[in-house]
Amino acid sequence: MSTYTALDSRKVTTRRLTEMKAKGEKIAMLTAYDYSMAKLIDEAGMDVILVGDSASNVMAGNTTTLPMTLDQMIYHAKSVMKGTNRALVVCDMPFGTYQGNPLEALSSAIRIMKESHAEAVKMEGGEEIIESIQRILSAGIPVMGHLGLTPQSINKFGTYNVRAREEAEAAKLLKDAHLLEDAGCFAIVLEKIPADLATRVASELAIPVIGIGAGGGCDGQVLVMHDMLGINEGFSPRFLRRYADLGNTIKDAVGSYITDVKSSDFPNEQEQY
Repeated sequence: MSTYTALDSRKVTTRRLTEMKAKGEKIAMLTAYDYSMAKLIDEAGMDVILVGDSASNVMAGNTTTLPMTLDQMIYHAKSVMKGTNRALVVCDMPFGTYQGNPLEALSSAIRIMKESHAEAVKMEGGEEIIESIQRILSAGIPVMGHLGLTPQSINKFGTYNVRAREEAEAAKLLKDAHLLEDAGCFAIVLEKIPADLATRVASELAIPVIGIGAGGGCDGQVLVMHDMLGINEGFSPRFLRRYADLGNTIKDAVGSYITDVKSSDFPNEQEQY
């Protein structure tokens, strides 16, 4: 079992991510939703922690990310910030808080920054939400873009299949990526698109491109913590590599605890006062 040690212990910032891309150093990004896990992930040397609206699925048991509220995202981000020292913490803006009204988008982003102390926000979409992105950036709030499969639009697409296989959609994604960079986004997540398209986007943009199901040509990778640790056992897409089997480990530990309680083995004389 190998343990990673960060070569640079300095606080990760948006500028440092750009420096990492320029040096060819890959960026590691993972989700977290609470203090305890964020602390462990940060101490392991993670570059970026995403407080994802995937909390809707893995923390709240919803089938989509749509039910997450701004208050819930602020709660999760605030908890993560308390456990993080080195990693850059990015908070997803939840569905309905930025798509329709740039002023509402700015208000939502300001609430996230002021109340959670998160260091950046992430938004799904390209040209359709560019006014909201520009408004937030004008307030000095860093924005990470998100293109390709955008889970907040699942009811529009009707499927979680790979996006941008067709030439027209691929051309729009490439155009949107440049649009986001030109607007001032510090990085972009590309989700579930063909690897060659993601590689092209990463090569054409000066800002970091983080992939999830987008191949090895991206400047970094992101996964959902519950998926890669084997806690979310029912999710196994091609792009997911499981680094642990904590689901079974936890169930085995809990089963042993139940057995010991039922048999009066726990607590023993050394475990009482």
